[in-house]
Amino acid sequence: MTQDLSSARPGHREGEGETRAALLLALREMSGASVLFSQAMATRLGMTTSDLECLSLLITEGSMTAGELAEASGLSTGAITGVIDRLEAAGHAVRQRDTTDRRRVHVLPRQESIATIAPMFGSMVVSMSALFDRYSDDQLALVLAFCRQATEATREETHRLRE
Repeated sequence: MTQDLSSARPGHREGEGETRAALLLALREMSGASVLFSQAMATRLGMTTSDLECLSLLITEGSMTAGELAEASGLSTGAITGVIDRLEAAGHAVRQRDTTDRRRVHVLPRQESIATIAPMFGSMVVSMSALFDRYSDDQLALVLAFCRQATEATREETHRLRE
């Protein structure tokens, strides 16, 4: 279902609604393709999609407590315990006690795991680099700003859905 957004904003230009509707559809398609890529990658690695996404959070964000990982992923603390157990058993993550508060435990990605997984993204990096080459640095900067803002908007909407 595509919604015409031309009436959602006063003072819109002629044709603007069609472009916005097409962009919303393209973003949904890109999101779906990303989910399917993540599922394929998780299958290749012999893990669940949730485990892979949590590992990805650990790789990009660094050390996190179980509570922080639960909040960032949207999973319950009970589910996160299972994720961490599986990641640790598979050698992808390690639990480490906080040096200042022994009750706190941080979860860190193992460097060996990062080194194993990174090459699997190699062809995607090559494909994206070829796509980037079609655009100027100014155009890419605009796309980057849009992606960051769209990601934040998506996070906010996800938070609303969870409330």
